[in-house]
Amino acid sequence: MNNEKIHPENLGFDFDGVIADTAEAFIRLACEEYGYCDIQLEDITHFEVEECLEVEPDIIHTIFMSILLDSVGTGLQPMPGALDVLGELTEKGKVTLITARMESKPVHDWLHSLLPLSVVQNITVIAMGSHDDKLHHIRTRGLSHFIDDRAETCQQLHEAGIIPFVFKQPWNQGRHTLETVDNWQQIRSLCL
Repeated sequence: MNNEKIHPENLGFDFDGVIADTAEAFIRLACEEYGYCDIQLEDITHFEVEECLEVEPDIIHTIFMSILLDSVGTGLQPMPGALDVLGELTEKGKVTLITARMESKPVHDWLHSLLPLSVVQNITVIAMGSHDDKLHHIRTRGLSHFIDDRAETCQQLHEAGIIPFVFKQPWNQGRHTLETVDNWQQIRSLCL
């Protein structure tokens, strides 16, 4: 990483797996609601969870849909340090979240439940409904950098001239040669 700081208005973020600890919510709900209590984070070695877990695809789909449609009600937690750093970044400018979710309302509700209004007002949420159309929205917003946990998305952005950072998760290990960030302290150091 070079020492030049990225202005927060030039850096976009994915939501699930970067800001929100969606894997923790999935693992917890799989245990609480379906009795799959031996799943560990390290077991999720593929972005498409059904490829690496012995859980019925319908159950996986149901759990993820409940998280996507009711992030507050399912107890979705932030990644460690995410809320503090987002607060600091919004003091410097607008922050853009671009999610593959179909609807932005559950993300807005989640942000409003955890962050002061002054922070939330400086966050733009774009729900696009597809993992493979982020480039369009990144260009429309004029972003030069983007952080995502899906290695394939980051590779696509890299090939299009956007500077990606892969947010380190078990499902993206060994799947890319791009620059990574391990946590929100490293994200802070990129910008502040």
